[in-house]
Amino acid sequence: MTVTIVGAQLGDEGKGGVVDLYGDAADVVARYQGGDNAGHTVVVGGEEYKLSLVPSGVVRGKTGVLGNGCVVNPETLFDEIDALRERGLDPDVRVARRAHVILPYHRVLDGVEEEAKADSDAEIGTTGRGIGPTYEDKVGRRGVRVGDLLDADVLRDRLEYVVPKKRDLYEVVSGTTVEEAGVESEFDVDELYDHCLEYADRIRADDMAVNAGDFLADRIDDGEELMLEGAQGTSLDIDHGNYPYVTSSNPTAGYAATGTGLGPTTIGQGEVVGIVKAYLSRVGSGPMPTELDGDDDDLATYIRDEGGEYGTVTGRPRRVGWLDMPMLRHATRVSGFTGFVLNHLDVLAGLDELRVGHAYTLDDEEVLTMPATTEQWADCEPIFRTFDGWEEFDSEAVASQGYDALPAAAREYVEYVESELDAPAYAVGVGPGREETIVRHNPFE
Repeated sequence: MTVTIVGAQLGDEGKGGVVDLYGDAADVVARYQGGDNAGHTVVVGGEEYKLSLVPSGVVRGKTGVLGNGCVVNPETLFDEIDALRERGLDPDVRVARRAHVILPYHRVLDGVEEEAKADSDAEIGTTGRGIGPTYEDKVGRRGVRVGDLLDADVLRDRLEYVVPKKRDLYEVVSGTTVEEAGVESEFDVDELYDHCLEYADRIRADDMAVNAGDFLADRIDDGEELMLEGAQGTSLDIDHGNYPYVTSSNPTAGYAATGTGLGPTTIGQGEVVGIVKAYLSRVGSGPMPTELDGDDDDLATYIRDEGGEYGTVTGRPRRVGWLDMPMLRHATRVSGFTGFVLNHLDVLAGLDELRVGHAYTLDDEEVLTMPATTEQWADCEPIFRTFDGWEEFDSEAVASQGYDALPAAAREYVEYVESELDAPAYAVGVGPGREETIVRHNPFE
């Protein structure tokens, strides 16, 4: 069977920890979208693993697959694999031949385009990793795929076609030449070609390239269990998020089929687990109706520091807000959650009271889900519900004793979310470690 893991908010919900939590029952963990703009953190026995590209199941020794829906920076991938090996792990990572490759010019273009947008206050807040420009080339039918790296003649043709166009684009957007900017090597066909051949040598040597759909379908036919790992979150989805302040791919469950090559009926027979943070955070620009700012700056700082709300990839401080229930209702509908995991409940411990954005007011009407346009969402005013706070608790002790060991007010908070989403909380995260999660249901069982 398959279990699909989906971020229900704006990313940073703790998906990596959930993949690790349930990963012991899985044989294969496959990423279905995104690239090294993801930041998945796994904590085991107090030891922290920060992953941006390698699927999170690697910490449990599971086979990892980067599906065709991913964009892959080979340098990041190899660096992560080498770092994991230095820490005593033996990662088995496969890459879809249909996955597109992030090349140096993508990263340069990402930065210069974001700078140009900043002049008109239209910047998105990208990670600068070249994700968007690579997806643009994919859709524009001028991308370089992993399979192309393995065919020297095809690779040469691809680079000779696309690189001059990218060079021209850079010079138009930046207003300077690549030589003046000191980035000529990023737009040099011969140098890029040589680098790509080096990538290809390693991919061959480690037997990494696969036809992802066939590879995963064969594993299912052999009776193995698959976990499909999304990056970012629902409100960052290019189709279903708050456009244009979104990522360049689809983190929602529907793309788990497209991004792996498995059929939607295969994935539909499995479980779809939404990952929810007990409050809200985001990196980058865009509306955030329940954001804590202004008079609530001190509270925002407290939650940010307690929750470690700084980007895994960028290190940037995240914006912080109360839980946004219209956002979660939207995410539940879009992906069809069969259950959810509520993380970071411990971060809110010790507050006298807390609030939840239960609904919005828009044009003098109550709205229970996110409107379709970002402009409308920005006009929404939250309708808050207030909850009693709960005392601090020993996370490992509570996790070992089970759900009933949570303070009563914390259980009331969890059960409110269950009621509003009409879905059960499969697990409750009360600390960063694998052993600090209350597991109520394993979706593989």
